[in-house]
Amino acid sequence: MSGTPERAAGAPGIDALLERVRAGYTRIEAVPAYEAARDGEALLVDIRYAALRDRDGLIPGALVVERNELEWRLDPRGSHRLPEATGHDLRVVVICDEGYASSLAAESLHRLGLHRATDLIGGFQAWRTAGLPVRAPGGNPQ
Repeated sequence: MSGTPERAAGAPGIDALLERVRAGYTRIEAVPAYEAARDGEALLVDIRYAALRDRDGLIPGALVVERNELEWRLDPRGSHRLPEATGHDLRVVVICDEGYASSLAAESLHRLGLHRATDLIGGFQAWRTAGLPVRAPGGNPQ
């Protein structure tokens, strides 16, 4: 044994998995995501864990749902759904820190029937780089 874990036959690596997942929907850039949320056409969902939100701040108006609760909170038929989970036509933009975990989360929402779910290319970091509104951890705009 070489000490290197063997990949299960036919299992993709994470890069191939992300490519395959992202081919199933159209991702969105920061400014169009901001505009869609501002116009009431999309729900921004921040799945970053608390330490990142505490470090970098929040997107005003974004719903915070940590990744391990996402499917339960956004399934329109689920018993633990949030009031914002109004139906399968809801356009959800999932946001993580850099746009990787959000791709897998958006694909999971597709499997629940949320066919308009997508994720933010570059995640929160791209949002901030674009100069879009961010509320500092203490509540003040940055």
